[in-house]
Amino acid sequence: MQGSKRSVAEAKRHAARVVRRLAAGYPGAECALTHASPLQLLIATILSAQCTDERVNLVTPSLFARYPSAAALAAAPRAEIEKIIQSTGFFRNKAKNIQECARALTERHEGEVPRSLDELVALAGVGRKTANVVLGTAHGIPSGVVVDTHVGRLSLRLGLTKSTDPVKVEQDLMGLLPKKEWIAFSHRMIFHGRQICIARKPRCSICPLADLCPRMGVEVSQ
Repeated sequence: MQGSKRSVAEAKRHAARVVRRLAAGYPGAECALTHASPLQLLIATILSAQCTDERVNLVTPSLFARYPSAAALAAAPRAEIEKIIQSTGFFRNKAKNIQECARALTERHEGEVPRSLDELVALAGVGRKTANVVLGTAHGIPSGVVVDTHVGRLSLRLGLTKSTDPVKVEQDLMGLLPKKEWIAFSHRMIFHGRQICIARKPRCSICPLADLCPRMGVEVSQ
């Protein structure tokens, strides 16, 4: 039991060092999805599935200019939404989810984005990750840790988890990190994953976390 307690304590100390190093390296990191309201962030996050944030940011200005409210999105011709968002991939399913989500917001929430995890995940196209993004970024509510592909990959490499399952990774991170760090941690990990700890060839030689990182799963060049 004491060994287990020590290992948990050491894991938390390691996580704290990672948090401090990320905070120093990316003090201004924030959500990369351009938005001006919780509704815009919600729709942009739905669109970001299997798509880059950069591509989503090219599409959403036209979408929101034409359909600026949940009611407008709910009433829009489905084909028009599909046409605008086509380049984000899986556009038919995304358009369906956006409209069903918008209708639910209009009918059940007076057109406003709810502030609870349970209400958000009940919306079409919204899973736990999307709900965490909206609650954390739009409302400042740390409902969980956003685990996208970058956060999942880096958490494994840094030894913060042994899992590749996003749900288990989030559980591990929530157990290691103080709740006050959950929102900023994800933003900083995403920035680090895009700039330094990239998927195929991580730039370990210039990584500010190199001395802390066990490089789990990273292939070392001979």
